[in-house]
Amino acid sequence: MSRLTHLDAEGNAHMVDVSEKDVTSRSATAKALVEMQPATLALIREGKAKKGDVIATARIAGIMAAKKTHELIPLCHPLMITKVTVDFAPDVAASTIEVTATVKVEGKTGVEMEALTACSVACLTLYDMCKAVDRGMKITNLRLVDKSGGKSGHFTAE
Repeated sequence: MSRLTHLDAEGNAHMVDVSEKDVTSRSATAKALVEMQPATLALIREGKAKKGDVIATARIAGIMAAKKTHELIPLCHPLMITKVTVDFAPDVAASTIEVTATVKVEGKTGVEMEALTACSVACLTLYDMCKAVDRGMKITNLRLVDKSGGKSGHFTAE
């Protein structure tokens, strides 16, 4: 097992020095699932939620979150992100929405945390916009599903 990169030899937290790393094309994709009542999903799909367009608002929130990850997660580097996508796949039979966030950068460090943050905040925004009608919604299965670029190469979740 590799050592934790955010700890120095004495076990103190520190920001990883990426100054000697090469700039490479990097991307990461995260997914999560929002479980809800069928009526809640219907409100979202029909655009009838009282707070407005739930999907559009959650998409913008996810994009904004990716760009602010370094302000939210200690020791993350500020990055010049080149692309963020946040997509939503409703499943009427399961009464869920799968949220997928992909982040890209040309840089010296990866964008896994940016993708996970974008996905998380998009899910939280879905919850926030619909909590008045469904406080029992669940956000589950947040995970990194794909990562490419950098020294560690490509990763795809099983």
